Amino acid sequence: MAGDTGAGSARLLESVKALRSAVSELTLPLDLPEAPAARSARARLLDQLDDYVVPRLTALDAPLLAVVGGSTGAGKSTLVNSVVGREVSLPGVLRPTTRSPVLIHHPSDAAWFSGPRVLPGLARITGRHSASDGPGAVRLVSTEDVEAGLALLDAPDIDSVVEANRDLATQLLAAADLWIFVTTAARYADAVPWELLREASERGTAVAVVLDRVPPTSVDEIRTHLASMLRDQGLDRSPIFTVVESELVDGLLPRSQIERLTGWLAALAGDAAARADVVRQTLEGALASMESRTQELVAWSTEQTAAGDSLVEVAASAYEEASQQVHEGIADGTLLRGEVLARWQEFVGTGEFFRQVESTVSRVRDRFTSFLRGEPARADHLGEALQSGVESLVVNRAELAASAIGRAWRALPGGQQLLDADPDLARSGKDVDRRIQRLVRDWQGDILQMVRDEGRDRRTTARIMAYGVNGLGVVLMLVTFASTAGLTGAELGIAGGTAVVGQKLLEAVFGDQAVRELARKAREQLCARVDELYAAERARYEGAVTTLHVDPAQTERLTAAVAELRAAR
Repeated sequence: MAGDTGAGSARLLESVKALRSAVSELTLPLDLPEAPAARSARARLLDQLDDYVVPRLTALDAPLLAVVGGSTGAGKSTLVNSVVGREVSLPGVLRPTTRSPVLIHHPSDAAWFSGPRVLPGLARITGRHSASDGPGAVRLVSTEDVEAGLALLDAPDIDSVVEANRDLATQLLAAADLWIFVTTAARYADAVPWELLREASERGTAVAVVLDRVPPTSVDEIRTHLASMLRDQGLDRSPIFTVVESELVDGLLPRSQIERLTGWLAALAGDAAARADVVRQTLEGALASMESRTQELVAWSTEQTAAGDSLVEVAASAYEEASQQVHEGIADGTLLRGEVLARWQEFVGTGEFFRQVESTVSRVRDRFTSFLRGEPARADHLGEALQSGVESLVVNRAELAASAIGRAWRALPGGQQLLDADPDLARSGKDVDRRIQRLVRDWQGDILQMVRDEGRDRRTTARIMAYGVNGLGVVLMLVTFASTAGLTGAELGIAGGTAVVGQKLLEAVFGDQAVRELARKAREQLCARVDELYAAERARYEGAVTTLHVDPAQTERLTAAVAELRAAR
């Protein structure tokens, strides 16, 4: 540990604070299979940073905090009272015991514990126990019956049926310089305490074990077995203190049964070097565990980011495909089917008209001029049919994209969570039809403006006036869509005629190069408007993921913080 020098200690403390900041900023909002475990691990890591590592690095010379913990009914409070020599912690007669943890310290050490230096999330209370005591506060007991330099904290049961008690017990154990684990001859092999003992071993926490209520005839057998179990968990250096079954005297254990334990605690309190060794062991273990535990958070953060990216990619892919299909529909003649073809035939007259397509341009112009002047309403009908066709194509592909995203999200991690939070994500936006109608109208406005802009010179203006801006705009729309790809049979012949007739008419007004350019611009402008609308639809899904605050940068921050901690140690 780099804490042997002032500069080293300062750098280490700053690196730990930076790690704490990165962990606190970590969000794990998607309900992935690993999320509950990840959130719990994050909370425990923050607790240990706040309750132990930061306070201890801030004050390496602070008194040693020994947390007395164990299973329900193990006799923790009775043991603490017996060590002190009087009742300072109320033993629980009824189970579960729901009261505040009790921290017993020498009066000269009061300043170390009365403020928020350790366990900042717990309020401080003093005086006698009351019915209002609970796990949200720590009761401080100042007494000269404990040595200066060492404080005892009686924690709730680690296997309490009350979840708040269990959570607090785990938090307090992580805040300990020394964990005094109390168990009984009947329960020393229980699973729950050994899970915590394994965790203490992995984190390098200093541990002492009190084996309580041991039948006198079984002391050697049980002690030997317990020592073997501790050795298997890497806790072979942990001292074991045995308390045989005894009658309580005024609620306390006989002094003979706790004499070895009290002597060890007194020696520890009176030996600054020994206390420093315990602190160093636990602190170094905690710091070492920070790396591996943060790496787990990095992995979970990466999974969250990847899951969020997958959801966004599905939406992007669906609308990209929708855009591509609309682009193809605009170019492949799809929009010239059905109603549009009927209106086109009505617009140009009988089938005999198509036999005149090969005639001179002047004949085509004369026929159109006569038609447009005589019955302009038919141009409106064709324009409406074209508008309806475009709207239907864009709406249909939007709905298909939204449905595809809904199906895919239900099968992806976190997707169902987002759909449950906002069921509207399973379909297009509520006003998409209105926006698409507006889109097509605006595009038609683009077409008319293009016709006007193209007819700036006097000669072209006269031709436009002869045909009418609206009529030429409708024909330009139709030519924009008049490719024969995708059409067969009779439709192919009609669409082919459509392309030629419309093309010749526009060429008669603007010239062939200008018509090609006009059709290209018209197609690009429509595609751009559709892409913009689909981008807005896609943003609904991206926003849903972003709203959960899956921050891609959090993984990098955690990784950098771990690297800095490693360098500082």
